[in-house]
Amino acid sequence: MEYTFDVIVIGSGPGGEGAALKAAKEGKQVAVVDDFSKVGGRCTNLSTIPSKALLHSVRQLSLTGRQYNNSFGDLLTNAESVIQKQVTLRQSFYDRNQIKVVIGFASFVDAHTIEVTAEGMAPRLLHAQSFVIATGARPYHPTDVDFNHPRILDSDSVLNLKEQVRSVAIFGAGVIGCEYASIFRGSGIKATLINSRDRLLSFLDDEISVALSYHLRENGVKIMHNEEYEKVECTDKEVIVHLKSNKKVHAEYLLWVQGRTGNSSDMGLETIGVQIDSRGYLVINENYQTSLPHIYAVGDVVGYPSLASAAYDQGRFAATHLVFGKCDYRLVERIPTGIYTIPEISSVGRTEQELTEQQIPYETGHAYFKHLARAQILGETTGMLKILFHRETLEILGIHCFGANATEIIHIGQAIISQPGKGNSLMYFINTTFNYPTMAEAYRVAALNGLNRL
Repeated sequence: MEYTFDVIVIGSGPGGEGAALKAAKEGKQVAVVDDFSKVGGRCTNLSTIPSKALLHSVRQLSLTGRQYNNSFGDLLTNAESVIQKQVTLRQSFYDRNQIKVVIGFASFVDAHTIEVTAEGMAPRLLHAQSFVIATGARPYHPTDVDFNHPRILDSDSVLNLKEQVRSVAIFGAGVIGCEYASIFRGSGIKATLINSRDRLLSFLDDEISVALSYHLRENGVKIMHNEEYEKVECTDKEVIVHLKSNKKVHAEYLLWVQGRTGNSSDMGLETIGVQIDSRGYLVINENYQTSLPHIYAVGDVVGYPSLASAAYDQGRFAATHLVFGKCDYRLVERIPTGIYTIPEISSVGRTEQELTEQQIPYETGHAYFKHLARAQILGETTGMLKILFHRETLEILGIHCFGANATEIIHIGQAIISQPGKGNSLMYFINTTFNYPTMAEAYRVAALNGLNRL
């Protein structure tokens, strides 16, 4: 069977959804193709939503002081409920906008035709004037690690872990590794976090990175820095990670979360002339066009910034350019980071080390959660809000938050740091009346703390 559309979007994650809805609202006939049986892509079904729901379940256990004695799979109950609600919601978006959803794997036959294959169904040919590729990324698998072994997991297959677990070794201490270290340790599982660098999440402000390391260790996570693996040995009962430093790490399971690869293989992209880099990411220009101008790419399949929030915007911007031939909007310069460890981390703007290297005269202001009435009421006294500002102009240069609800709190600072001219000033926080008691009050406390340093 053959079908023809104006636009075909491959992938139904945030980037694909943003592109499909924008194109449809501009009057284009749109189809979305995805090899997941449920819409939402990896973001909804395998990565962002499941891991954050897991973290919430673990955090609730820690707040109530309950001892966790059930299997890891029991923690996924809440995640499965949230996933289904998200899938139902996202499907309704496509239905309301008359976007056809086709389940199956898409590969290009020629520059304007894809073949969609699905188990138990005859191949279908879909034609379109334009395409948006939003297929995301997957965990990187080194060839010398046997991911077919049941005791070796990645960030996708870990969601199939249903039994009671006593110990896990995590290789890779990036955002995913640190989040899962919090999940495992918070659920009573012994966790060893193996890091190939000299500190955790080196892109963070130094003070925040140090705080994360401290609290992970306080919660019982063993952290090993500057380590590389020599080989991975598996038995029926455990995994042994042999390190080049001549150490060995024994655990029941190994969670490998070192690196990601763009989902671009077996799609026939090379055949039609779409440029792909060595890590599987599609090469694009500022308008999200690949080397074939009618084929766009957005989201994790293009690499940085690899954020669901950014992918949705990329999809909308790409569709705008696709429809109108131009797009006056770009991703905001200051995209907040959101790291869902326990406690959470979120930042926007520059770090102390960046300001020091750039020789910018700055000062800091701190608000420690333990001093905030709202934090005391909630029992969430671990953490702080830190403001970096210019000593002479009082311009906000960076905001860094560590603690409960940091990923929510940061958006107040993001709104101010993004204001042009004198709208971005430390004085906004000092002269604004905040509800009391609130966590948002931390901005006023930190601003006054910083002003007193001048």
